[in-house]
Amino acid sequence: MLSGTRILVADDDLHLLRAVASALSRLGADVTRAANGAELLYNLTDKGPFDLVVADIGMPWMTGVQAMLATRTAVSGTAIIIITGLPDESVLDSVSELGEHTVLLRKPFDLNQLESAVTTLLEQHSRARAANNKT
Repeated sequence: MLSGTRILVADDDLHLLRAVASALSRLGADVTRAANGAELLYNLTDKGPFDLVVADIGMPWMTGVQAMLATRTAVSGTAIIIITGLPDESVLDSVSELGEHTVLLRKPFDLNQLESAVTTLLEQHSRARAANNKT
């Protein structure tokens, strides 16, 4: 299903990082893991480009949103899923700053919700890229 898709998953909760990365790998994705904001930045700049980034909003050193904003050029054209357990509605404002092809997924979520968000976002992103290439 996700064969050939490069995905970067970042979360400081190592159990969730392992679960999300494993689920996406089982779907055929080539998954790179990051356990904090520093690793997220390193992977974005040194191992990219990625088709999709799944990043926790609250990580040590730098949040997922901060990392994505700081590397906006490196992630230009990358679909993004921000995951959070924070109930604060202001999170939506931070996530919206990342632009199109960005989704907020609230914890706790099940792997079916993750899979649905990933496939929907990648399909939308692929269609938008194809339309841009025609112009």
